[in-house]
Amino acid sequence: MSKFYKIWLIFDPRRVFVAQGAFLFLLAAMIHLVVLSNGVNWFENAAASRAAAEAN
Repeated sequence: MSKFYKIWLIFDPRRVFVAQGAFLFLLAAMIHLVVLSNGVNWFENAAASRAAAEAN
């Protein structure tokens, strides 16, 4: 446990954090696109429920 600091001697912390941020952003965008493309699409569900409420 006491030698974990040595990882930062191999990897530049700035590049690691930038790469991590880019990865997390792309992962979030991919998850949103996957969810929007299947049956859990909150835009279409909201529009359908609003149309059903207005019809009643």
